[in-house]
Amino acid sequence: MRGFTLIELMVTIAIFALLLFLALPNYQTWIQNTQLRTAAEAILNGVQLARAEAVRRNTTVRIQLLGGTTWTVGCDVPVGDNDGDGVDDCPAVIQTRATEEGGTTSATPATTPGGATTLTFNGLGRVIPNTDASPSITQVDVDSNTLSATDSRELRITIASGGAVKMCDPQVIAAGDPRACP
Repeated sequence: MRGFTLIELMVTIAIFALLLFLALPNYQTWIQNTQLRTAAEAILNGVQLARAEAVRRNTTVRIQLLGGTTWTVGCDVPVGDNDGDGVDDCPAVIQTRATEEGGTTSATPATTPGGATTLTFNGLGRVIPNTDASPSITQVDVDSNTLSATDSRELRITIASGGAVKMCDPQVIAAGDPRACP
């Protein structure tokens, strides 16, 4: 006769359950680190969008972090429809993103300088002082509020005064590694 005996089937299920039990904690850590990357990429995309819109519209555009990974990109000085096409030339809100869109509730972004929430680009894509005289964001560290420091893969977004934006890993210290932070 062909097939499996009950004992062979039970041994196979026991081995599968043991492997699943051993792999589950690593899988959960991997999922949460993936959520950290998603949150950091969401903020990075918002900053890049603000810079691109400033250059495209040749005006000042700001990104404002509203808590978590929620952000809003809009013109610093909104301009209505001057060309008669029915669309504002530079609206107060160009695009917005809510934290819930990416399911990244375990990520905690921290800005440098502390408490900074706004970054403004001019028409050349360079960082300029905010119109409300608040400090401009120069760095955003995205970390997990549920993982231990040894398991978490913190990511950092740096914004240079020339407008260059980079996402890096502060735990990488090898010289010449493109993932390393400046």
